[in-house]
Amino acid sequence: MRQCRSANLAALILGGLLLAGCASHHNVREAPVALPETGFEVRPAVRFSPEDWPEALFADLYLPEGSGPAPAVLLVHGGGWERRSREDMTWIAEELAARGFAVMNIDYRFAPEYTFPAQLQDLQVAMRWLREEARNYRIDPDAISAFGFSSGAHLVSLLALTSNPGNPLSEPYGGPGTRPIAVVAGGIPSDLRRFDSGRLVRQFLGGTEQEKPDTYRLASPIAHVSPGAPPFFLFHGNLDMLVPPEQAEHFYRALLQEGVHAELYMMHLRGHVTSFLTAGNAVEQATEFLARYGRRSSQQTGH
Repeated sequence: MRQCRSANLAALILGGLLLAGCASHHNVREAPVALPETGFEVRPAVRFSPEDWPEALFADLYLPEGSGPAPAVLLVHGGGWERRSREDMTWIAEELAARGFAVMNIDYRFAPEYTFPAQLQDLQVAMRWLREEARNYRIDPDAISAFGFSSGAHLVSLLALTSNPGNPLSEPYGGPGTRPIAVVAGGIPSDLRRFDSGRLVRQFLGGTEQEKPDTYRLASPIAHVSPGAPPFFLFHGNLDMLVPPEQAEHFYRALLQEGVHAELYMMHLRGHVTSFLTAGNAVEQATEFLARYGRRSSQQTGH
């Protein structure tokens, strides 16, 4: 059995190496950014939810060495809004922290026990906590980005696109203070109206699209795209059968049409799970994107 596991792991690593160059990166404006390696410390299971929150929520904090303040990334796992854990994102948290980013890798509440917008509100609370505690952890409160995969990508995108005053999803926990300055979204379900009220979407939103059309629209990031959105880096497998690549492509075009900087890194010969398991090169490209757009200076220069 142990030999089989070793063989499977070797095959996965070899497959990842062979596929690393098999991608298309659209709308890259600048040369790659050289990011130095740095050490970091981990503070596990830090509670960020208020005492009266329906469920206690925790995060692992990754804090890079140095005097700071460091740019930060709110990291959100996938799992169809119903399962998995922040442990899935540990390797990405470590990659980002080793490149000088502070990382807050979070929990959120699950469907069907909690329906939308509970999960978005968890992210809003996490972002507010991170801003309020930023100086205690040598973090720049004005340089916080967000990174998610699958349902996590959906949630970080909604977080970024619904923080403007007047958006119904910005109340009561959102608002401008919860807006990330840049977003990385992998395997994103950007338009929930295109999933034919499938089980995961139905239990997340508490009903079918026929029963709750307004909820399906509100829960779709593509419905909230506006000129004020932050820059986006999207990565997606072109053979994804769970979240079709059109979800990323349509979202990418919608962002460009509103004048928002967006990059699309399409990973060839990858499905939904394999685009995460072999996402090393995509994460490298995403890290360079965050180095350009996830720091205070990029906002000051108007990128």
